Amino acid sequence: MKIKEVSTLQDAREFLLLPVRLYKDTSAWIRPLDKDVESVFDPEHNKTFRHGQCTRWILLDANGMTIGRVAAFINQKTVHKGNAQPTGGIGFFECINNRDAAFLLLDTCKAWLSSKGMEAMDGPVNFGSRDRWWGLLIEGFDKEPNYQCNYNFSYYQQFFEEYGFQVYFYQLTFHRTIAGPLSPKLWSKAERLEQDPDYAFRYLRKDEMPRLPEYIYNVYNKAWANRSENPELSMAQAKLLVKQMKPIMDRRILYFGFYKGEPVSFFLSLPEINQLIKYVDGKLNVVGKLKFAWHQLRRTNRKAFGILFGVVPEHQGKGLDGGMVLNMRRVLQDEYKRYDEYEMNWIGDFNPKMIVVVEQVGGKVCKRHATYRKLFDETKPFKRAPILH
Repeated sequence: MKIKEVSTLQDAREFLLLPVRLYKDTSAWIRPLDKDVESVFDPEHNKTFRHGQCTRWILLDANGMTIGRVAAFINQKTVHKGNAQPTGGIGFFECINNRDAAFLLLDTCKAWLSSKGMEAMDGPVNFGSRDRWWGLLIEGFDKEPNYQCNYNFSYYQQFFEEYGFQVYFYQLTFHRTIAGPLSPKLWSKAERLEQDPDYAFRYLRKDEMPRLPEYIYNVYNKAWANRSENPELSMAQAKLLVKQMKPIMDRRILYFGFYKGEPVSFFLSLPEINQLIKYVDGKLNVVGKLKFAWHQLRRTNRKAFGILFGVVPEHQGKGLDGGMVLNMRRVLQDEYKRYDEYEMNWIGDFNPKMIVVVEQVGGKVCKRHATYRKLFDETKPFKRAPILH
C-alpha cells in the first residue's frame, strides 16, 4: 500500500469518487454534491484557510487502486479553545474494511499534525463549521443522512477505537413525525408566556426577511458564541448563511421569539435538501439542476430539518422554547401541512438542557454520531467535552 498526498486534479478526483465506489450497494447512502466536498479544500470558498491549513491523502493498493482517503487540518481558532493540549482534526475518512489500511491513513494524519505542533486530534470532523461533516455514525445506519452530515460504514467505529480514539462527545439526531402531541410541560411553558405582552413568537414576515442575517447574528452570538468551542459568528458569515439557505428557504419554519420587539431566541429549520439531492448523482450541472427543480416543484421532499436553536442567556429558563415550538405546531399541524416528518440537527450530549427540550417536543434519537479525540501522549488524562450549564 502507498500513501499519496493529493496534489493533482486526478488525485482530487480519486479522493472525490472513492465513496461512490465504496457505497454503491448501500441503499441508505446519499451521494454528497461534488462541489460541497471540493469547496472544503478550496481556499477560494473555505475561509477557514485564512487561519488554518489543510492537506489530504489517498491510499493506493499494489495495483494502483484507491482504497482509502483522509484529510488532516489545523484551525488556529480552535487549536487551544477548550483544550488542555493543542488539538488538530481529521476528517473525510473512507477506507475498505482493512485494519492495516485504516491505521496507515490515521498514522499519516498523526505524523502530519505532530509535525505542526499538535498533541491531539479530533475526528472525524470538518475543516470549518461544526454543523457539517462532523462525527462518526455509530447508530442509525438504516437512516438516510441529512444534508452535509456524515454517513459511514459500521466497521469504522472499530478502526477508530482500536487506534486509540476515545469518545469526546456523542451527537444525537432526533426525529419525530409532524403529527402527534407535544409534552404537557411544553404547553404549560408556552401558555405562561402568552400572558406576558412583552413576548411574541412567530415565523418571519416577508417584510422582515432582509433583517434575517441581523436576527441570526444577534441571537447566535449571545446564545452560542464561545460556548462548547463555538466561534463567534460575524455579520458577513450570517449574510452568507442566509444567502446559502435562500434557494430552499421556507419562512414558515423560521421561528423567532421577540422581547419588546427584539429577537431573543430562534428555532430555524429548512426543507431537508438531501431528499432532493439524492436524485442528482452528486452533480448540480444542467441536468442535475433540472432534476432538483422538478422534485422541488413536485414537493417530493416531506421532511423538515432543524438547523439552529438558541435562547439568549438572560431569557433562558423562561419557557421561550415552548413559545416557539407551540407556534410552530399550530402552523405545521393546523394551517400549513407541507411536511410529514422532522429531524433536528445533531445535539451534543454535553448539552442536556437542549436534549430535554427536544424530548419534550416528542423527538426520539434516530441517529448517533461520535466525535472522537486521540491524545498523542496516552499517559495524559483524557477528558470528555465539558457539560454546558
